[in-house]
Amino acid sequence: MTDISKEAIAPPRSFLSQDAIQVFYRLLAALLICAVLAVLSDSFLSLGNILNVLRQASLTFFIASGLTLVVLTAGLDLSVGANVALSACIAGTVIHKTGSPALGILTGLACGGMVGLLNGVMVTALRIPSFIATYGMLWVLNGLTYWYMAGETLHGFPAGFRQIGSGYLFGLPIPVYLLLVFLGIGTLFAQRTVWGQEIYAIGANPVAARLSGIPVARRLLLVYAVSGTMAGLASIIFLSRLNSAEADIGESLTLPAIAAVLIGGTSLFGGVGTVFGTFIGALILTLVLNGMNLLSVSANWQPLVTGIIVILAVWLDMKTRRRAQ
Repeated sequence: MTDISKEAIAPPRSFLSQDAIQVFYRLLAALLICAVLAVLSDSFLSLGNILNVLRQASLTFFIASGLTLVVLTAGLDLSVGANVALSACIAGTVIHKTGSPALGILTGLACGGMVGLLNGVMVTALRIPSFIATYGMLWVLNGLTYWYMAGETLHGFPAGFRQIGSGYLFGLPIPVYLLLVFLGIGTLFAQRTVWGQEIYAIGANPVAARLSGIPVARRLLLVYAVSGTMAGLASIIFLSRLNSAEADIGESLTLPAIAAVLIGGTSLFGGVGTVFGTFIGALILTLVLNGMNLLSVSANWQPLVTGIIVILAVWLDMKTRRRAQ
């Protein structure tokens, strides 16, 4: 390995690194929000509400975790919500046609992964900026989904399949167990594998990463495929949870996923952030939205508050970056 490669690939990131300190501050923020909501609302600390918060945070996390890898490379995937919708509709059709939830799950994952791979091809082979490529893909997927569904709604899935999104195991929603599994896998992959370190290196300095021998194009294909596959997984959870699929299922999912990534401390400029931070970001965002519901804040104000939180997160990211330079 050359000197450049040694510089491009940082040592495995310690949990006491700057990333860990940022996660610690976000954990404190989440606890502060919990304390405020506990004072303002009598029902916030009820078991049912806490389980609901965990379930909602897990749904956002599934989409945001794959997106985190894309943002670590200084890219963006705006098509994740539309990907969820198309994957859910196709997976639901397969389950209805075959009666096999397993085949439907595999189809949903494959559909999501293929969409992510196409995004990666546009970014690497066609050299289209990720923002433009995935924004175009968003419209393509929306068009395909509305044409495919033709105004129809799929509903009435097998009871066993519905347990994935709605069931409980030892008192906890099943999506929370899935969250813990993928949180562990994502953290180990990003923090403890060579591929994960190469993704950080690409986001920090793509030129140095390329000169050091890192296969930048293949790694970018990987992260976009992972992002798409996680959107496919989210589509299965939503399909099971809602017991229905329709063309507009993903329209409200993209902004919360991006918000969770940014609130969790992943830099839009790449090279900084953690999958665990994204989990905390999803939790903070869910707590804020849950708190507004409990306090009967109008739904019209919720997108406004989400947008302000995203702007603050980006502003803090830019301020931290300038200070580091």
